[in-house]
Parts: sequence; C-alpha cells; structure tokens
Amino acid sequence: MAYEFTDANFQQEVLQSDKVTLIDLWAEWCGPCRMMTPVVEDLATEFKDRAVIGKLNVDHNPEVPTNYNVRGIPTFLLFKNGELKEKIVGLQTKQFLENKIKSYLG
Repeated sequence: MAYEFTDANFQQEVLQSDKVTLIDLWAEWCGPCRMMTPVVEDLATEFKDRAVIGKLNVDHNPEVPTNYNVRGIPTFLLFKNGELKEKIVGLQTKQFLENKIKSYLG
C-alpha cells in the first residue's frame, strides 16, 4: 500500500530518509491523478522493501507543493538520501516510473 505523506511527516519521512522515495502529489478532484492511483499502488507493492512510494494530497498539505514549486498535478517528486533528484509532471506509465526508481536504487 502506498504511504501517505503529509506536510507534518515530510521532514522525517523524506528529507531525513536514506531511501529512494517517490511521492505522487495529487488531489481528489484531479482525474489524471486518480488514473495514477493504481500505478502508484502497484509500485508501492513492487518496491516495498527497497524504496518508499507514496502520495501527498496537495489540498490538505499545501506546504510541500509550494516549497517545490509544483504548478500542476499529478507531479512526482523523486528523492534519494533526502535530496530531490527529479520532478516529473503529468501522467506517466508504470514502466517509466519503475525505470526511474530503479535508476536510483543502484
């Protein structure tokens, strides 16, 4: 199951983490975001022991999207060792996101 990130847990769960972390920034009213939900859930299951995959609702957590200059959703933020490595905007295929995650797992 995909992890739920929030403004409150972001510092500890992402910035202080030594794991590869993929965050799906989304909102309930966003159709393309809802289309990505099964992909994010599949990735969370597939990488459960190697990476942290989760979602952050931008309507309930405005601080993170503001800090990372997120202008549209869905947006994916990919971190490694607490450092932002990539910002990916828009609908993506599972294979594309899977390859991005694998490239940082090394």
